[in-house]
Amino acid sequence: MKMAEINGLTVHYTDEGAADGPAVVFANSLGTDLRVWDAVVPLLPRGLRVIRYDKRGHGLTDAPNGDYYMGDLVADAAGLIGHLGLRDVLFVGLSIGGVIAQGLAAERPDLVRGIVLSNTAPKIGTDTMWKERIATIRAGGIAALADPVLERWFSKKFRAERATEFAGWRHMLTRTPAGGYIGCCAALAETDLRDSTAGLRLPALVIAGSEDGSTPPDLVREMAESIEGARFELIRGAGHIPCVEAPETVARLIGDFAKEIGLV
Repeated sequence: MKMAEINGLTVHYTDEGAADGPAVVFANSLGTDLRVWDAVVPLLPRGLRVIRYDKRGHGLTDAPNGDYYMGDLVADAAGLIGHLGLRDVLFVGLSIGGVIAQGLAAERPDLVRGIVLSNTAPKIGTDTMWKERIATIRAGGIAALADPVLERWFSKKFRAERATEFAGWRHMLTRTPAGGYIGCCAALAETDLRDSTAGLRLPALVIAGSEDGSTPPDLVREMAESIEGARFELIRGAGHIPCVEAPETVARLIGDFAKEIGLV
């Protein structure tokens, strides 16, 4: 188990692959931990150094009470990259992890060679929506909203045909620290990166799932069109977490992109 002190937090991360290889850093979605990438990592090109971490409020990373800000989450990512002595990383973010990727690329371009933005947008949802979600959790816990969240996460086919695995993802969601989940909801409520994301000038791969109920494909495509030179890929049949439903496709897209930008 690897832990680091970053910005006053104890952050859990994994460090796999070639110790001296080019680095890929993965950031997970709301209500998941670094295991969301488990099926993708073994399929990546050899020679990469693969870093995964539990963002603030999730997994084995500290979950401080109170609202979080996107600046906190971006600073945590930058802090971990600095702690490991890395530069020119390929940063891969899913959902809120993709928002972190956008913020990191805008604020710390010295650390980032390229970004993969999976099932995300510069602004996700509305302030009212997030406040309602926070109120629901405070009243009944994460379990009170688990069913509708999971319907947006996974396609109907996945939920029907992989029921045992689906149960595990439900456990991961509902066992997320409520304070950490609420803190990240608060961060999303106040975040609108449309201007800074449109100003990005670095290689970007944007991935959407055709069955995504959280960040619908048209929203993700709109973001891709705002980034000069970004490539958009739609994974048909996948929901909000294609790294679970279609890991082979996600790994292939990331691997091809890493080659295109000269990382491998």
